[in-house]
Amino acid sequence: MADGAALVEEGIGPAQSPLVAVSFQRNVHRKEKYLEAEPKALGITQIGLSVFQITCVAVFLSKGLSDERADIPFFISSLLLIIAGSLAVAARNLHLPTLKACLGMQIVACVASVFNVIFSMMKMDLMHYGCWSYYYDSNSTYLEEICHKLESTNSHFFAEVVVIQAALFAISVTLAAYCCKVVNCCSPAPKMPVITVHVPPVQQ
Repeated sequence: MADGAALVEEGIGPAQSPLVAVSFQRNVHRKEKYLEAEPKALGITQIGLSVFQITCVAVFLSKGLSDERADIPFFISSLLLIIAGSLAVAARNLHLPTLKACLGMQIVACVASVFNVIFSMMKMDLMHYGCWSYYYDSNSTYLEEICHKLESTNSHFFAEVVVIQAALFAISVTLAAYCCKVVNCCSPAPKMPVITVHVPPVQQ
């Protein structure tokens, strides 16, 4: 009788634990997706381009070719881009609070880049040099030539600023998109199917 009971219990076992079980679990390696964006390269590029922009504007200020009050917002937005680039590099340790801070700063960097583009285009129109010769003396032709060169340099500089800010905007959008995938701020964390195979014990 005891042997019969043991046989019944063994018969119930396989029904309770199927050979193949499918479950859905969160991907523990999802943070590593951020590294696919090459954050070190993009962050260093963000920092380098922003420092270059600040240096160029500082040279214009030192030569008296720009207005200090008008350039303060440009300096502030460029500093925000440097901070965003630094956080992008620091987030390579895949620490979740750092990734969240990186996401927030990259969104701020996008706004700062758009502001710098608009500011540069407005300043290009405001800093228009009037190259007119009122007195026809021996130096008028020379001064007018210098004025035209200065006007051309000014136009090229602000065109270069617009191109660089567009590149910085693209970098910020890319890093923000990858941070968003890791942080899962827009949608719940994706789950991946896990298939478990139960091998029945070999009966002796």
